[in-house]
Formats: sequence, structure tokens, C-alpha cells
Amino acid sequence: MTLKERITEDMKAAMRSGDKERLGHIRMLQAAIKQREVDERITLDDAQVTAVLEKMIKQRREAIAQFEAGGRADLAAKEAVEIALLQGYLPEQLSPVELEGLVTAAITESGAASVKDMGKVMALVKARAAGRADMGAVSALIKSKLATA
Repeated sequence: MTLKERITEDMKAAMRSGDKERLGHIRMLQAAIKQREVDERITLDDAQVTAVLEKMIKQRREAIAQFEAGGRADLAAKEAVEIALLQGYLPEQLSPVELEGLVTAAITESGAASVKDMGKVMALVKARAAGRADMGAVSALIKSKLATA
């Protein structure tokens, strides 16, 4: 079953169970997927759907930061619920140890010697950890490793 099919099945299950909140979140996700398909005139595969999910999660994290800065804990909590639902469709996240090993291997493989080479390392890690790691955290980890190199 593809990721899009799984999302559709989850939407049907939410409709049957009467879970209006979950149904709304899933419909929002499906709308984002459909929008990208229409814009680019393609049918998204699992990797592209994962990219849509990651983008939506990133947007929600940014919104949480803004809501917390504005003292709106209620809206921040709503965004956190959406993040939890969206993360349920992503592959299992890498552990910190696995992520560290992946970054170290990418630095060695790319021959990176300083922070100037961060783009090369980031490209390798992004390809291998797509959907399984927060790229903001990956970027910080790469930067810290290259700064001490």
C-alpha cells in the first residue's frame, strides 16, 4: 500500500468513526498533496509525499514558535496535535546514534574539511535520511562536527 493510499484509508476510517478533528487534519494533508500534484502535473510517489509531509511539519514547528512567542498556548497545542498526526505517516525516525554515524560517514565520503563543505555533506545525508530525521537538527550536527574538524 502506498503512502497516499494509506492516507486515504485513514481518512475513510476517520469518517466512519466520526472523528471530525482527525478527519480535518487528514483532509488538509490530502489537499496539500493534491495541490502539489496539480501544480506540477504529476502523480506523487511515496518519496514526494514524504517531502510534502516534512514541509508541513516544518511549517507547524515554525507556527508553534510564533504562537508561543505571542502567548497563544492553545494554538501552539493545536499545531502540536497536527505534527503528531503528520509524523505518523513518516518512516521511523533515526536514533541519535544512527544519525551521528550517518553524518560521520557522509563527512568522510565527501572529504569535507570545513564548514564551507557543509552543502556536500548535507546533500549526502538528506538523500539517505529523507523523512527519517529533522533536517534542522541534522544541519546543526553537521555544522558542529565540521567546526571541530
